[in-house]
Amino acid sequence: MIALVQLLIKYALLEPFGVHTALDGFEITLLILATICIAAAGNIINDIYDIETDAINKPNKLIIGEAISEKTAYNLFIAFNVIGVLIGFYLSYRIGKSPFFTIFVVVSALLYIYASYLKGILLIGNITISALVASSILIVGLFELTPNLTEINRDIQLTFFKIILDYAIFAFMMTLLREITKDIEDTDGDYKAALNTLPIAIGRERSKNLLIVLNIIPLFVITHYTVTQLYKHQIMLIYFLVLVIAPLIYAIITLVNATSKAHFHHISSLYKWIMLFGMLSLLLYKFVILN
Repeated sequence: MIALVQLLIKYALLEPFGVHTALDGFEITLLILATICIAAAGNIINDIYDIETDAINKPNKLIIGEAISEKTAYNLFIAFNVIGVLIGFYLSYRIGKSPFFTIFVVVSALLYIYASYLKGILLIGNITISALVASSILIVGLFELTPNLTEINRDIQLTFFKIILDYAIFAFMMTLLREITKDIEDTDGDYKAALNTLPIAIGRERSKNLLIVLNIIPLFVITHYTVTQLYKHQIMLIYFLVLVIAPLIYAIITLVNATSKAHFHHISSLYKWIMLFGMLSLLLYKFVILN
């Protein structure tokens, strides 16, 4: 999904409208590769630290300790991080923005800190991983738009950066909802690992009620945006109503009646689909801009 969204921003949002972008086809491929490598490293280190909890929460999906050894996993973690950071350094230098290299280092470090420490702190881990997901979208705007920012094109560059920021905020909200849902789903394993997640701190039922309230925020924001900004564009209006807003309403209704691990797993998967359809709306953005 990371690769897809970054490609959509480049080729569905920026390129068709003559925006002054900094990356060519090879360079956007490098950015995608660097992002995916660091994300892969984050997933690996998270799985290493989750061996105990995964043995309870998803015993049939264990990879580390089953398909590969823990030592091999550590080696892969280091290799993917090194590749991602080195590509990030090269790409930052190539576009004349060497300080951007620190983004890759910070994200890599945060993914490690998240897996080893932050994940066990009430809501901090959820917010951290949600922000990191959002950063995988924002980084395209930083690398594509800021190197070519001038006084002449400032308004158009900032307009498109704001669009990218809106999608990053959407990704943050949906990821946060999904992370809390996964915590409720995985309460048993997290309790054994002594993690202080939301359902462990306040209980499953209270966490579920809070999640219902939190669902209202993206529902309100997206509905307000759709009604005020897209009411003249029928294709986009119908798209958001059917594939984003309606599933969010369904998620709230399903949450009210959710009681089992399977219910929360279903809701977690639903959030992933909502995020995907939200990002795919970039393909339709030309109908808004051209009209």
